[in-house]
Parts: sequence; C-alpha cells; structure tokens
Amino acid sequence: MQGCCISFIPKRYLHATVGLMKKIPHNLKGKSTADQSWLLRQLNDPYVKAAKTHNYRCRSAFKLLEVDDRHALLRPGLSVVDCGAAPGAWSQVAVRRVNAAGADAELPRGTVVGVDLLNIAPLDGALFLSSHDVTDPVTHARLQGMLPDAKADVILSDMAPNASGFRHMDHESLIAMCLTLVDLSQKVLRPGGSLLCKYWDGFLAPTLQKRLSEVFGVVRVLKPKASRKESAELYLLAKMYKQIK
Repeated sequence: MQGCCISFIPKRYLHATVGLMKKIPHNLKGKSTADQSWLLRQLNDPYVKAAKTHNYRCRSAFKLLEVDDRHALLRPGLSVVDCGAAPGAWSQVAVRRVNAAGADAELPRGTVVGVDLLNIAPLDGALFLSSHDVTDPVTHARLQGMLPDAKADVILSDMAPNASGFRHMDHESLIAMCLTLVDLSQKVLRPGGSLLCKYWDGFLAPTLQKRLSEVFGVVRVLKPKASRKESAELYLLAKMYKQIK
C-alpha cells in the first residue's frame, strides 16, 4: 500500500544512504509476478529500511510522524485511541508523542489504547484490546473504561478491510468502517478533539467528508509522502470535534 522517494524522509529518521541502494533478491524462482514485485518493492523501499533502523513495527509509522509534525495532533498528556492498531507502529508513535510510557518525568503522561481484530504484541506505555471489533458497542464500552474520564483527545485509524480484489467493493467497505468512527467519536471523543482516518479514494469519499464535516469544525484531505504514490490511499484529518447532544 506504500512507496516513495528517499528525499521525502526527514534526515533525523535516516543515518546514511549507503544501505538504501537498490537490491535484487537472489532467488525469485517459483514466486508469482505479484510476489516478485512485492519483494522488490519492500527491499528497495526507504521507509521499510528506516522502520527497521528506528525499531518501528512497520513503515506506516512515518505517515503518522509526518502528519503529526505538520498538524500537531499529539502532545504530552493526551489520550489516544488507535483503531486497527496491529502491528502497533502508530501506537509506538503515539506512546512517544504523548509520553504514555512516562519517558520524560517532567511532562504530563498520556494514554494510548489500541484496538484490533488481530493480536497486537505488548508495547510499553500502550494498552491493547486484541481480538476486538472497533465497530462493536461492547468494544466502545471497554474503551471508555480504559480511558481517563472515559474520554479521548485523538482517534487514529489506519485500519482497512481484507482486500477482496474488487476495488469498488473494498472502497465501500473501508468507507463504511470510517463512518463507524463517527459513532465512536460521539461516545469517547472530547469536544475539540481530532480524528485521523485512512480511506481509499472513490465515489463514496464525498459522503465520508460530508459526514465528518457535520461533527468536526475542520476537515482536510492528506496524502503523506510515505504513502505510495500509486496507491488510492488517502487520509482525512478532522479537527475541532463538536459535541452533539
């Protein structure tokens, strides 16, 4: 779902360019064309290399880092819900940015709660609800019990449905998932809070934008540089949540 140019990575995330030379796998025999393309892309992807260098669980961490650097979503003391958290790269970023592990004793300590249908390996500073459906009201209730005052300041979502191979169907499924985040916002998000969610561009995108505009003061479309150019992947950043009675 991702691919880009090395010049887009902030220098602080990369120590050298020597290891970023293009590599060719020694043995592609027996692999399908799609598998070969995926392996080549992974081997030559600077964000994959940077994720390994900086111990992020996957390259998607750089998408959230870029968005947060530009839009200041995360700061020490905030409470964050990470939807579709597995394998946990966004939670890693959130833990560091909100000081959820208490790394800096002089700063307020935040909270990070991740949710996913998949298992999420433990992470210092984060609480995880593995094998939980973030669209389920039961999960919402559990989240409220884990958040300070039952409220979050930020909802993050990098979740996506399993690909069916049919672009329109996958687009519809992801938009439906994103729309459920509005319901979650109404239960756990503080007034003035923010939501960042991934979606795949398509005919239902305006419907999602319109719905978010009804409950947030500002809604922006983002395409992080760590998101592969050929991908239909986009993000909606909604800020200034309006509490609806």
